[in-house]
Amino acid sequence: MLCCNYCIYEFSTKISRYIENIDYKNDDKEFDIPQVDTPPTLESILNETDDEEEPFVLEDPSLLNIDNIDTHSYDTSSVASSDSGDRTHLKRKKKLRDSFSIHGSVIRLSLLKGISAQIVSAAVSTSFPLISTSSLIAVGTSHGLALIFDPNQALRLCLGSTAVGAQYGAISALSINNDCSRLLCGFAKGQITMWDLASGKLLRSITDAHPPGTAILHIKFTDDPTLAICNDSGGSVFELSFKRVMGVRTCESRCLFSGSKGEVCCIEPLHAKAELRDHPITQYSLLAMASLTKILVIGLKPSLKVWMTFPYGRMDPSSVPLLAWHFVAVQTAVNPVLAFCRGDVVHFLLVKRDDSGAIHVTKQKQLHLHYDLINFTWINSRTVVLLDSVEKLHVIDRQTQEELETVEISEVQLVYNSSHFKSLATGGNVSQALALVGEKACYQSISNCGGQIFYVGTKSVHVMTLRSWRERIDHLLKQECLNEALALAWSFHEGKAKAVVGLSGEEQKRKAVVADRMVEILIHYADRIMKKCPEQGKIQVMEQYFQDMVPVIVDYCLLLQRMDLLFSQMYDKMAENSVAKGVFLECLEPYIISDKLVGMTAQIMKDLLLHFQDKNLMANMEACIVHMDVTSLDIQQVVLMCWENHLYDAMIYVYNSGMNDFITPMEVRKCEAIDEQVIMGNKLLVYISCCLAGRAYPLGNISENLVPLVKNQVFEFLIRLHSAEAPVEEEVYPYVRTLLHFDTREFLNVLALTFEDFKNDKQAVEYQQRIVDILLKVMVENSDFTPSQVGCLFTFLARQLAKPNNTLFVNRTLFDQVLEFLCSPDDDSRHSERQQVLLELLQAGGIVQFEESRLIQMAEKAEFYQICEFMYEREHRYDKIIDCYLHDPLRKVRMRILSPFKAADLISIHFSDQIEQIIQNLERVSKVVAYCKHFVICCSREGVNQDLLQLSPSVTEQFIELLCQYDPEQVLETLKFLESYRLEETIQIVQKKQLYEASSYLLEKKEDIHSAFLVMLEISKIQSVVHLCCFCIEVPSLKAIEDTLAKTIALCQRNSHKLNQQQREALWFPLLEAMMSPKRSSSSTVLGHYSEFLKNLTMQVLNNMAAFISLPLILQRILQDPVYGRGKLGEIQGLVLGMLDSFNYEQTLLETTTNLLNHDLHWSLRNLKASVTRGLNPKQDYCCICLQQYKRRQETSDQIIVFSCGHLYHSLCLMSKECGIESKGQIRWTCFKCSASHKGGKLSEASSELKRRTPVISHLWIHGDGCFPAIQKRDTSSESLLDPQQAQAFDQLCRLYRGTSRLALLTELSRDRGGEKHGLLHVSQGDSALNSVFQNETFQLHLTPPPPLLDD
Repeated sequence: MLCCNYCIYEFSTKISRYIENIDYKNDDKEFDIPQVDTPPTLESILNETDDEEEPFVLEDPSLLNIDNIDTHSYDTSSVASSDSGDRTHLKRKKKLRDSFSIHGSVIRLSLLKGISAQIVSAAVSTSFPLISTSSLIAVGTSHGLALIFDPNQALRLCLGSTAVGAQYGAISALSINNDCSRLLCGFAKGQITMWDLASGKLLRSITDAHPPGTAILHIKFTDDPTLAICNDSGGSVFELSFKRVMGVRTCESRCLFSGSKGEVCCIEPLHAKAELRDHPITQYSLLAMASLTKILVIGLKPSLKVWMTFPYGRMDPSSVPLLAWHFVAVQTAVNPVLAFCRGDVVHFLLVKRDDSGAIHVTKQKQLHLHYDLINFTWINSRTVVLLDSVEKLHVIDRQTQEELETVEISEVQLVYNSSHFKSLATGGNVSQALALVGEKACYQSISNCGGQIFYVGTKSVHVMTLRSWRERIDHLLKQECLNEALALAWSFHEGKAKAVVGLSGEEQKRKAVVADRMVEILIHYADRIMKKCPEQGKIQVMEQYFQDMVPVIVDYCLLLQRMDLLFSQMYDKMAENSVAKGVFLECLEPYIISDKLVGMTAQIMKDLLLHFQDKNLMANMEACIVHMDVTSLDIQQVVLMCWENHLYDAMIYVYNSGMNDFITPMEVRKCEAIDEQVIMGNKLLVYISCCLAGRAYPLGNISENLVPLVKNQVFEFLIRLHSAEAPVEEEVYPYVRTLLHFDTREFLNVLALTFEDFKNDKQAVEYQQRIVDILLKVMVENSDFTPSQVGCLFTFLARQLAKPNNTLFVNRTLFDQVLEFLCSPDDDSRHSERQQVLLELLQAGGIVQFEESRLIQMAEKAEFYQICEFMYEREHRYDKIIDCYLHDPLRKVRMRILSPFKAADLISIHFSDQIEQIIQNLERVSKVVAYCKHFVICCSREGVNQDLLQLSPSVTEQFIELLCQYDPEQVLETLKFLESYRLEETIQIVQKKQLYEASSYLLEKKEDIHSAFLVMLEISKIQSVVHLCCFCIEVPSLKAIEDTLAKTIALCQRNSHKLNQQQREALWFPLLEAMMSPKRSSSSTVLGHYSEFLKNLTMQVLNNMAAFISLPLILQRILQDPVYGRGKLGEIQGLVLGMLDSFNYEQTLLETTTNLLNHDLHWSLRNLKASVTRGLNPKQDYCCICLQQYKRRQETSDQIIVFSCGHLYHSLCLMSKECGIESKGQIRWTCFKCSASHKGGKLSEASSELKRRTPVISHLWIHGDGCFPAIQKRDTSSESLLDPQQAQAFDQLCRLYRGTSRLALLTELSRDRGGEKHGLLHVSQGDSALNSVFQNETFQLHLTPPPPLLDD
């Protein structure tokens, strides 16, 4: 088995070729990252804690926007790649952008047979690292041998021996310097050797460059041939400095990164090509290192310095870190870009050096993939090649992130260097994390150089290269993908292709080369079409075949602007087959219509017209003619064809464009316009409008020098007195007459638009006046026109006369004649039409042409109510407008369906002081109008006008009576809202209408509770159940019965609290009797399944009356019932047990409530006592005023006062500072330091404040000898106030017990229950409810007992 590792090295090419391969430029603004003023040291990086969540933050996130890409980067997208992602990561699969471009085969994978044969011959070998340059290929073996091949795959050198291999182990890494003179070999057991590639001599054997027992994972020459970097399996990185002193070759090693701080598994120094060796960035000798947690970029020269760190974040620990440098052109500068990734996201960092010598690292947009990577390779500055974890190659355009191709390379049998990452040759002393990464590591198995990538397999070596643009096209042609080949070639022509190789030079030169190749393909394409044509005779199949093929030829010929090729070789080939010829001609139509093809040979144009004529595609032919250059047309043929087939648009176009004749088309069409279809007449109107506006018909514009001539010709034509060869009976002005008869309104609109464009010169004014005179003569003196047409004319005239710069003159008598004509009372026909025409005339400004009084008189006579309304509004006679509404037959329907609510709204807003009068007037009209009256007040209830609530009682009672008649269901709700009615009269109204619930409500409001109850009891469906059940009549809805009972119970509950015991019994016992009476009057068989229902109702009554009637009375009343006195006591067992359960529940509730209240009281008193008796601890042993210790004062009358804040004073000192206030025989002290009097300087204000509120400052009196005397007693006869210490204790108690107390809740509940006495009658007066604790938004019910007191 062979296992190979690649060491990557890319050698030089010329700078011109390098820049030539860069087909896009980046914008510096796209890649700005804030620079670091003080870069961290390497030691600080090694010592810092790895933070996987540390973000790499840009100064401006918008800099990564794809929209900022330069225009030279192409927006084509890739063909959707197949899913080559790791199966374990399918859940995070992401799609690249969809693509409609076809890139063909971008890469070519070839087998290197010579080198592969050498590998196969070394059958015992087990490991192959590989390094390639422009002149050498080096392969290492597991025997410790290094095989050197030339570009022809011939073996040049075999370095080392099997004996050395047995001692050092397999070669694990290789590196060749820039001039290909030295080779470094790293071994699995940690040794390093240097070889002379010219002579094959061993120059150095290094065994102490790094800690023993670790394998060499990477060894890399820098651009300085005396400096190399190595990375071992311990995760450490070392700098190797080669020197020669006194003829002795030495190597000095320096540790750059210690594996104890986190293992490095990949290193990549920045290499510059020969033409870029003078780049300013090369003097720093940059090195990129990838550890398991972060990326570091350091500078080796002039001194070791860390320039950038970048944490990975969270990712799969088995993913492989990858690094790759490449120089990229950014605008006018070339700078290195570092690509690094781990997992499925590739990051690009642009590295630049400023004028001060500082290095800036700028993050570019990321590349998000849907697969994990194990290798990343730059093939050029635009294209990268990725290898995923299932060994699929992905070719990606870096700038557009477009996937160009995917290739499976599993047949290569790629070699992985897992054994070296596990350091098996030295005993496997590596971390588990590094060993896990090594499972997919193939760093040394892949190498790239000069646009080629080498892959080492177990038995072969393959090379991957980009195909040239010709190869990619030829590859598609070999597969007979001609359409795809043409599309790819066109992308090369337009510069939109990706991964282009071999197409250089100036843009025009490149386009010419590609165009020649496309012409060859098109000729081959045409030959192939004709050769593979289906069998003759199958016309439909042939048409479909050519419709799929021929448009491709036409499209690309026009894109290449090769009309000569299209109309010569291609047309000649298509003409060999009649079907192909027809399809070819039809393919020209869309290009002609879109003006992409404006001219063609006369023969093809002739064939095109004949083909459309044969196929009867007249509309298509007409559309083509109006877009063609007239010079390419056979005018005689086209005109004749247009007349024969009525192609008027084409005919007008040919006459106008070809012969500058704008009159002939109208002359021929004048006789046909009357009988022609509407569309023909409309075309004529549009044509005239275009001519008068200076526009060409059907599209384009008339030449500026012809516009005045065309306008004059068209006007002269329209106002001709007679047509050519006119018969004797022809009326004057036939053309104007014809157009007016066809569409009066549109023809006048055309003239109106034309008048807008007229300049105020003498000729224009004459034309306008002449046209107006002709219109008046034709229409006014002729009875053939309808009133609507005449009205259109005078509306047109009115608008023209109303213009400020009007120069027209119209006899006012004509307007009077029109008014008489429209208002003729003898003509009842078209009444609404004549009225509408006159209204439009007035609105257009024609009112100034009439005498207003005469106009109103004639409108009233003609019953033109809308005209009258228009005039009345001008004169502000709004009362007359209402008459117009009432008398207009067109509006009577709308008056009938007028919303009563809208009428109520109108009256309440504008006639609120006349409501009673309006209602009285409504009583004299029909019942329908009277029915609307209740809506007037109903709307006022909804807030239209609150002043209506002050209506007189008679009006309100009248409204209630109407409401009882037409909408009885709303009576009760309305009574609850309204107040302005008399109770006695209203009770009589609702009782007359038998609205019992409303009667009960009013009686209750009258405080006649017993009568209200009797009404509810009488109307109750519960009482009627007995009779219905006895006679087996249909029982009413049980739900209705239950609702009626609930209302009756609610009535009793609302009023029981204000009744004495006897009155309560008079309410509840009749209700209970109503529930129990069915048992006496009906047998069990008659009651049937209603027995259980009645039992439930009875229980409801018992449960509710138990709160107002004592239980012994209830039991006594039940036992006195004759039914139960005869031995049916078992039937009430459930009722009695239910009452006992209620009693037990209420007794338990009472005991629990009592215990809770007692517990609360005990807890409150206990805490209050503890707070009051709590001692005070002074902060110091001296007075805060005199600063003397309290024991040194000898005055016997002096006392020691300690405040709750901890300050200590002598009483005399406080008195001297006026901090004592005598109130009701007791001195109230305030702390000198804490009091507001000291801070504000006004003791009097503090005194008044002390009197206004309970003090919160606690203090004690202490005798001078230090004893604590008893607190002075207050005068019990004075007002009881808490002293400061007690007040503070009470405040502490309130803060400790947050929320509303149980006692307050019970008090509130009791108050709410008492408030029920108002019932529904005083909802608006419930002010106490607004102050209830239950209305507080912050109210919370605490079900846990108060916290226990913590003893200090």
